Amino acid sequence: MPAGKISITIADENDASVITALSVTTFCEAYMEFNKKEHMDSYIAEAMTLEKLTEELQDSRNLFLIARYDDLPIGYAKMRTIKKPVELANNNPAEIERIYVLKEYHNKKAGAALMSTCIATAENKQHDILWLGVWEHNHRAIRFYKQWGFDLFGSHIFPFGDEDQIDVMMKKELGNTPSNE
Repeated sequence: MPAGKISITIADENDASVITALSVTTFCEAYMEFNKKEHMDSYIAEAMTLEKLTEELQDSRNLFLIARYDDLPIGYAKMRTIKKPVELANNNPAEIERIYVLKEYHNKKAGAALMSTCIATAENKQHDILWLGVWEHNHRAIRFYKQWGFDLFGSHIFPFGDEDQIDVMMKKELGNTPSNE
């Protein structure tokens, strides 16, 4: 049986229900076993509703990408330019706020396709740094980001229910540094 084809498309507000379903499913797959159910439910109800994601899709400072295996949506990424860590104050950074692939498709290279598209998009928009935050205990994701050339540069608190979790911040320098010529 031939391997399926991965494609990446830019999402718009018509894709809100697809992004919502992917958000909830992939978030639960990644974190449910490590967190209290009530914290998961509360976060999903706040951050991953159809209304909230439609609003985010309409905000020009956000860019959502959908990964499809053949025509089936299997993952997504969200880039944004809303936040800028103080450590990157002298840069023009873009953030990968989320990048998730359904667990059963982890071996299909959809994460790599999403990351490649995020990097190309940031470079095309003249960003000099691509950064992200990742839960300190998500070792699989940290390894993935390191393989793509991301380095640790700090950490921040991620309030989750009644817990303060630690996200490590990682950055990748892009080829858009000004020349002195």
